[in-house]
Amino acid sequence: MATPHTFRHIALGAMVLPLAVLAPSAGTSATGPVAADAAVQGRGGSPASTVDHVSDFYGAYTDALHDVGHGRLTDALRRHYLTPELRRALTRWEAAHHRDGVLRAKGVPIRWTVEYNDSGMGHCWTRVALTWNDTGKHQRTSHLMIQSDLATRLISGIRTDG
Repeated sequence: MATPHTFRHIALGAMVLPLAVLAPSAGTSATGPVAADAAVQGRGGSPASTVDHVSDFYGAYTDALHDVGHGRLTDALRRHYLTPELRRALTRWEAAHHRDGVLRAKGVPIRWTVEYNDSGMGHCWTRVALTWNDTGKHQRTSHLMIQSDLATRLISGIRTDG
């Protein structure tokens, strides 16, 4: 015999079941496993933000290097996000140091973060932290100071920081 208690359980199940079907799984995606923090972190930005412009560049540049290496895509990203003067300076720096001038290193970082540092005199400075896998299970982090022109949001300087 159905009691009011039974109807409450059925009604609750009818409301929760569709939510379970629509909710994404925290541990998988259409292409495979996803890091646990990726399921809970949101991403956002604004095309008018100089800091977001730097973040977008380092995210896209790192993805491109990870996926296909140096080539047309990384060159196109440099043309879009960097001033012509910086691109010329990076060419000279890379010839002298035999490293990627955008990352100031060889290889591809496993993680990156970007945060606002300071602004003035028409420029914004942003700190970029790049995390690298070293031998074994050890990781290290390198820091860059990125200068951007506020008027254009183009990256106009890259130097190691700390």
